[in-house]
Amino acid sequence: MTATTVTYPAGATQSVGTVVETMDAAGGRTAVVLSETAFHPVDTAWPDQPADRGELVFADGRRVTVVDAVVGARSDGEVFLGPAVPVRTGTDGWEFFVVHLIEEEAPAVGDRVTVTVDAAHRAALSRGHTACHLASLALDEALADAWRKDVMTDARGRPAFDALAIQESRILRDGSRDVYRIGKSLRRKGFAPEALDELEAVTARANSILTAWLSRGGAVRVDVDGPALEDRRAWVCALADGEVRIPCGGTHVDSLAEFAEITVALSVESSPGAVELVMTTTATPV
Repeated sequence: MTATTVTYPAGATQSVGTVVETMDAAGGRTAVVLSETAFHPVDTAWPDQPADRGELVFADGRRVTVVDAVVGARSDGEVFLGPAVPVRTGTDGWEFFVVHLIEEEAPAVGDRVTVTVDAAHRAALSRGHTACHLASLALDEALADAWRKDVMTDARGRPAFDALAIQESRILRDGSRDVYRIGKSLRRKGFAPEALDELEAVTARANSILTAWLSRGGAVRVDVDGPALEDRRAWVCALADGEVRIPCGGTHVDSLAEFAEITVALSVESSPGAVELVMTTTATPV
């Protein structure tokens, strides 16, 4: 079996592929692997963006709902699906493919299948994902003065609070929710937690930065190294001070002009041995 060709990085919401393999999956579902697909699956290693919604349309006109789409992987003849995949997508020696999970009878290998993705749902998640990246960069800049030591920097050269503190990121329809842990490790790296005592000011700075970026309506694209699921991809966005590039396997808008507004709200919550900063991002489409 060859690796799945994916077309969603270019924004495709429909594709035609050949069934190359089917297998039984948990919960009585059937796993369908196609030679080509527009379906964006949940990534096992970093499951921030949910899977697309949509259907498989068979040559006889039968339409089957895809109840989930996950990453599958094979090594030495053994297959793993979704959360059971033990390695990151792209690991050498492994084969990776998109798995469409259905609750219907398996199609025959060799059948031609049209993939139809719910375009409105995809668009809402794409806005959420682009907004999430912008919000993380804005938060990094808003907290740039909260560091006592030199640390790794983000795509814009600011101290990378997001990368150093992130615990969980979830892409939502027209938004996202990110959770950051401020514990001993981050303080040892030089972060001054008292910066969060002025949370309203930090929030205002981040939102001011986001407003300035959107006013320019910069172009957004996804650069790809190749057509296979495991090929590296990057989110690229034109901002006032130049292009920024972040490795990313998700889907995105084509331009910041698609947003009327992006805002963040910050809150602090207690957790065992640390404090958590929660950033909720809301994207309002034009």
